[in-house]
Amino acid sequence: MLVFGRVLTAMIAPFGHDLKVDYNEAGALARRLIESGSDGVVVAETPGEASTLTAREKIDLCKAVVDSIGGRAIVVAGTGGYATSECVELTREAEKAGADGIILSAPYLNKPPQEGLFCYFSAIAKATQLPVMLCNMEESTSFGMSPDILGRLARVGNIVAIKDTGSRIDRVIEYREHIPKDFAIYSGNDADTLPMMAVGAAGVVSVASHLVGRRIKEMVEATINGRLDLAARINQELAPLFRALSCTASPIMVKAGLNILGLRAGGLRPPLIEADAREIELLRVCMKQLGLF
Repeated sequence: MLVFGRVLTAMIAPFGHDLKVDYNEAGALARRLIESGSDGVVVAETPGEASTLTAREKIDLCKAVVDSIGGRAIVVAGTGGYATSECVELTREAEKAGADGIILSAPYLNKPPQEGLFCYFSAIAKATQLPVMLCNMEESTSFGMSPDILGRLARVGNIVAIKDTGSRIDRVIEYREHIPKDFAIYSGNDADTLPMMAVGAAGVVSVASHLVGRRIKEMVEATINGRLDLAARINQELAPLFRALSCTASPIMVKAGLNILGLRAGGLRPPLIEADAREIELLRVCMKQLGLF
């Protein structure tokens, strides 16, 4: 059985008019995501504007979501950062707040060598009893995690999964040569989910599931059950939306989509800015074609 399930939503952080976190709305959104097909949610990661949240906000957001869906679905807390010691403390606080798992991004700016990555990830994982998912974000960090280092990290008892956002299907095959069979690989890009699963990925940490969660879940289940014809049709149907949501920095477009539907996602903290008129129109067209209105 997969610790994290097949479909996780990397949840946005809803903000009020003052750009403070709206914890009540976060709880309501988490419930909606679970009802629309997600096995769990990830809080305080990139789509949740983690880089502009304080440590206190991250923990309070985790608590609000745990209070809303805890016991019914998985809550995974993003606790990665720059300083290993701070990440260790944040991870311990997330465990106390009731998180079911931890997701760790690589340090964005430090650019540690591979051995430094190993020390960073393993030190944080050893600070918690929770299962840990690593996050390989080569396009954001300008460096990636080598399959060999992942193999070593997979031998740290509670590191059980990795999310990869690099759009390199061959990397899944390379990873598989170094990790145990039960170590789970997740797509970090909705558009890569089907091809990555075709070569051994377990599922997706999705952004599009904010809007089309049931279809994402249906595609993943069809793939698992060998219904590749159905999975391919759903993937083709959703492809324009995937492109629209990734046409600018995350989570600009998905927040726009939620706000269009009246779901009170709120604004974005600087330096992120609102989607422009052309981007909004592109998104509206895609949403209309999918019958989301």
